Amino acid sequence: MEQDVTSNKDHPMTLTFRCPAELEGLLPAPVPATLGLPDWFKAMPPQAFNAVNSCIGDTVKRCPPFIDAMTYGFLIPLICDLKVENGEFTWDNDLPPGGEVNFVRSPIGFHDASQVTGTPLFEDDRFVIKFHNLWTIEAPDGYALLFTHPVNRFDLPFITLTGLVVCDRYHDNWIHFPAHWHDLNFSGVRVHAETDRRRRHIRRREPSPWPAQPEHLNAPAPPQAPATTSREPWRGYYA
Repeated sequence: MEQDVTSNKDHPMTLTFRCPAELEGLLPAPVPATLGLPDWFKAMPPQAFNAVNSCIGDTVKRCPPFIDAMTYGFLIPLICDLKVENGEFTWDNDLPPGGEVNFVRSPIGFHDASQVTGTPLFEDDRFVIKFHNLWTIEAPDGYALLFTHPVNRFDLPFITLTGLVVCDRYHDNWIHFPAHWHDLNFSGVRVHAETDRRRRHIRRREPSPWPAQPEHLNAPAPPQAPATTSREPWRGYYA
């Protein structure tokens, strides 16, 4: 028996999130990214003084691509509050015993550093953090899900590794999220309501991705006036 949380039960592009029934009401549910914008973004001004041009100019708060990227998809919260102090992670999470489905109770685990040998993330004396997720996710047929770090969240003390999962086929098990904790001086509490993992749907194409066609960027042809039977000259086309 599991609890279902769907993005829209009547929509053909529904994502279905399932958790063990014992965790209903205890486990923070995934939320649309629009509800997880950080406080610094809400507080920043839409315009600021541009010292180079000596005028008022728009900030990224008025940049549609910047905003659309931050508000696209879903965010999966931490299982519970995570306290970090002097490099030590602690939490207080009293989950009930598992019933038909067994599950982890800690919000984090780890990967040995050997798994990222040869990458910029490798440090011989440090583990790679793994955020535990207790929601299974089922995507519509033909769609994969891209799991990545919350977009433009440069303020977070970690960076989540990105992965693509075929969740139209792989949806009966949990997907956990490895991350590199880069801010060794961070002390505080990562509140479970603060979002830490981002999910987006991507149409799968088999057997190969879209082809790429490089071309020259040419100046566009001048617009042509539409044909008219009127003797009056056509006006306003180049306005």
